[in-house]
Amino acid sequence: MKPTVMADEGAEMIEETEHMIEKNGEKEPENVLPAGDAKEMRAVILSGFGGLNKLRVTKKAMPEPQEGEVKIRVKACGLNFLDLMVRQGNIDNPPKTPLVPGFECSGIVEAMGEGTKGFEIGDRVMAFVNYNAWAEVVCTPLDYVYKMPDDMTFPEAAAFSINFVAAYMMLFEVANLREGMSVLVHSAGGGVGQAVAQLCSTIPSVTVFGTASSFKHEAIKNSVTHLFDRNVDYVQEVKKISPEGVDIVLDCLCGENTGKGLGLLRPLGTYILYGSSSMVTGETKSFFSFAKSWWQVEKVNPIKLFEENKVIAGFSLLNLLFKQGRCGHVKTVVEKLFSLYNQKKIKPVVDSLWALEEVKEAMQRIHDRVNIGKLILDVEKSPTPLMANDSTETSEAGEEEEEHEGDNDNKERMPFIQ
Repeated sequence: MKPTVMADEGAEMIEETEHMIEKNGEKEPENVLPAGDAKEMRAVILSGFGGLNKLRVTKKAMPEPQEGEVKIRVKACGLNFLDLMVRQGNIDNPPKTPLVPGFECSGIVEAMGEGTKGFEIGDRVMAFVNYNAWAEVVCTPLDYVYKMPDDMTFPEAAAFSINFVAAYMMLFEVANLREGMSVLVHSAGGGVGQAVAQLCSTIPSVTVFGTASSFKHEAIKNSVTHLFDRNVDYVQEVKKISPEGVDIVLDCLCGENTGKGLGLLRPLGTYILYGSSSMVTGETKSFFSFAKSWWQVEKVNPIKLFEENKVIAGFSLLNLLFKQGRCGHVKTVVEKLFSLYNQKKIKPVVDSLWALEEVKEAMQRIHDRVNIGKLILDVEKSPTPLMANDSTETSEAGEEEEEHEGDNDNKERMPFIQ
């Protein structure tokens, strides 16, 4: 008999989209309106699972708020690695296509459904959305909507919700971060990694070990205590500095890093799995990469955990919201985070802004893992002429586009905001 504790944890983690669109099934973008209809909007459509050629921008019916919902005129949307996995169909029980991707946005309240209280038309808000975020207008239950701090910009708000809420809950509610503890976070240059680093800085004497691609080191070196190249043996590097290991490991990679992370834990330490980006190698879903990643996950013996006083956990914010009904809990966390933002102790790191029509290039940037902080789709931004035609028409290249995933020409024309 083979223990499969970590495999089960990982399976639960990648099921985070399994039931998400059931509540919002009526909003699936199956009926695209003809041009000229007064109640239409632009939206990114995922026509099927696969490569970048499955994404296009078109016009579709504008949703109207149902009872208890808020209608938001979207200004900015967050782009996450999970969105890349959704595009590939690299999740358990993926939703039906066509669909509008995206789980977070910010904007202005435009209307409210019957029985919706606590908001006024014109309020600046950020929101979690059960898919459908990458559009000019979204409707979402009021439990998933929060008024933004006065000083927060729309791109910052779109970069804030998933990254900082996930980082806070993992550090403080799952792992119980306290003064003097140590944390290892992978992908330290990404949106969650930078949120983790900032939150750790709010607690005295916390040591943060981070892994990231070497070309990111100069930009993020001041955000963590010790920084290692993601391609070196970080286990030995950590042990040179801290022979006993670390108190918390935050793993968004999975695969072989699971065993390494468990091995680095001190007694009473906590390992948290919150992603599986190691399963994504090419532009489309790869069964080989999936199988290799799970094969490399170290088999966990519960008796060994008992003997070594170690804790293993999994965390999925979207499951917590959309499947497990913990909206009230998340709202409390958001309020705490807004307080830290208003005290200027934390601030979302925005990598770059992209027009909806540039969604393919933005997603490629995440795939190439070259972003520092969060990529944002700016709904009001005009596309760069060089890119505009590519995302408004379905590419003829099909899956052959994968060979360009490392194209330096794309990287040279990225519309950075910093």
